[in-house]
Amino acid sequence: MPLVALTGGIASGKSTIARRLAERGAVVVDADQLVREVQAPGTPVLAAIADAFGVRMLRPDGSLDRAALGTQVFGDPAAIARLNAIVHPAVRAESARRFAAAFAADPDAVVVYDVPLLVEARVDDPWQLIVVAHAPADVRAERLVALRGLSPADAAARIASQVPDDARLRIADVVIDTAGSLDETIRQADQLWDRLDEHVARRAARS
Repeated sequence: MPLVALTGGIASGKSTIARRLAERGAVVVDADQLVREVQAPGTPVLAAIADAFGVRMLRPDGSLDRAALGTQVFGDPAAIARLNAIVHPAVRAESARRFAAAFAADPDAVVVYDVPLLVEARVDDPWQLIVVAHAPADVRAERLVALRGLSPADAAARIASQVPDDARLRIADVVIDTAGSLDETIRQADQLWDRLDEHVARRAARS
């Protein structure tokens, strides 16, 4: 019943790997989706965000205005820390519940936690394997411009706001090089799946 953390910087191809592992049989828990769920209208987290950052963070229908919140906290370490202190405990609790439910349903399940902020928030959790999707910053910047419509300056700022690549690579048990073609990334994801037990055993032996 391995519990695998999958992380990577913005536009690193992490979601492509997660989708492929799901196709191969993994139970994928998406941290970004959990964040959206714990911030849904009527939740204590959303109420705390409104208290901390103002009701202008809410849309007329009562949902979170993510763009407004992002603008409010971007580039402000104190504001980001305040937001993380509200959101991260709720996400941690909900992810633990999802992991437990998956293993209760199938004790042999492979559970993959697709989590962008692993280094920042969850690196010390009891993962049995840490997988890092990696492409150089310039490649990821090109993807943000071409695929998401960001300006080069905005793309560079988004990348710079995250932890450096070497911080992620330092904690990796397995690195999937996503700088090449989609087929190459999927091939590496398949190799990871096929050799998962071996990778888990190797990490355990180092512990």
